[in-house]
Amino acid sequence: MRHLIAPSVLAADFTKLADEIALVNQSEADWFHFDVMDGRFVPNISFGFPILEAVKALATKPIDVHLMILEPEKYIEDFRKAGADVISVHIEACSHLHRTLQQIRATGAKAGIAVNPHTPVSLLEDVLEDTDLVCLMSVNPGFGGQKFIYQTLNKIRKLRAMLDERNLDEVYIEIDGGVGLQNAEIILQAGADVLVAGSSVFKAAKPIETISQLKALSAHKFDNF
Repeated sequence: MRHLIAPSVLAADFTKLADEIALVNQSEADWFHFDVMDGRFVPNISFGFPILEAVKALATKPIDVHLMILEPEKYIEDFRKAGADVISVHIEACSHLHRTLQQIRATGAKAGIAVNPHTPVSLLEDVLEDTDLVCLMSVNPGFGGQKFIYQTLNKIRKLRAMLDERNLDEVYIEIDGGVGLQNAEIILQAGADVLVAGSSVFKAAKPIETISQLKALSAHKFDNF
């Protein structure tokens, strides 16, 4: 199957959220990406359970929840109940990452690890078998609309080599931050599987066409969740 496209709800127009959700439903996008920020782990506050529940009520595609929060283990079950299909926690925010990944899987959700730009992928070595997705941040987390950090391409290649060496064909590499038509192809060539696209989709003149263009860039090997 082709790579996956996950438009980021953070970049949507919240004065017409239902229309924005319908747009993604009608498009070739695969997931919704849903960023949760607590103002502590990152210097911004976004949204939580009520908005997720509202998106879930309208969405016809899986919801990929990215927890940019401290102590995420306190809220895993609640995010799953609110509609999360994939839940990613930051390696930098988890004292007991293996336990938290098990907690996520126990809810029936897919378990993801998010990694900040400064964090080396070598730190994932002992938990790769316990995750379904690695979200490499290609901007510093907390705000949308930032420029892609091109050192991320080297991290993608290193992570892809680590996964291939272990035959972990079912683990997705997701790239989040500054992704658009200007760099998506080289990101995919480096080994990415899931592209999170926020401003490049929702601020585009023709968002559905932009999603189609992102989706058409290349084919890849995974089936959707």
